[in-house]
Amino acid sequence: MRIGVITFPGSLDDRDAQRAVRLAGAEPVALWHGSHDLEGVDALILPGGFSYGDYLRCGAIASLSPIMTEVVDAAGRGMPVLGICNGFQMLVEAHLLEGGLIRNAHGTFIRRDQRLVVENADTAWTNAFEAGQEIIIPLKNGEGGFIASEETLDRLEGEGLVAFRYAGANPNGSLRDIAGLTNERGNVVGLMPHPEHAVEPGFGPDTPAAMRSGVDGLGFFASVIERSLARA
Repeated sequence: MRIGVITFPGSLDDRDAQRAVRLAGAEPVALWHGSHDLEGVDALILPGGFSYGDYLRCGAIASLSPIMTEVVDAAGRGMPVLGICNGFQMLVEAHLLEGGLIRNAHGTFIRRDQRLVVENADTAWTNAFEAGQEIIIPLKNGEGGFIASEETLDRLEGEGLVAFRYAGANPNGSLRDIAGLTNERGNVVGLMPHPEHAVEPGFGPDTPAAMRSGVDGLGFFASVIERSLARA
């Protein structure tokens, strides 16, 4: 399986995402924001970082990059698309996911190993988990507060489109502790925490078993590979 990782000006975690794809057993394909060619990939990742310096709104300028025309079309055809942190912001700005993301409620950048509850385990990127499972994924953001109208929040909850929820302390003031979303089809998923930073023993988050032993992030990439094999 070939998974494209798109680099935008200011991307920070594109290489980490490529490594995560490789460790999970797929082939990473580096894609450039200014291209209209997805190079025949089977899935796409929009990585974290500070695209275009986070000017205007985080992800707003990147959502208008040339390659995003292809991303939106591919998502509409059912291609799996994962947006991580800044990538989640891009998916929201491109209207592939609902709501908005604003500055953290406490006004400061936060970095921590974050507990999450998997709310929807029936998407292209979450099927390796179980609904209600708690995982630990690193989080690092300054504008990760998820917002939406009460009507939209009720619909997201009612239709099972909340993919992840923060467990324990809410790190950024996201409404209803929402950490990530999916679209109705389940092929597009976005979240603020960084699964690509929890894929290799010795470099992941701390767990009760040992320091830096957490590899819960591998489940995201294993999920999309398994879904692809099941449909082959």
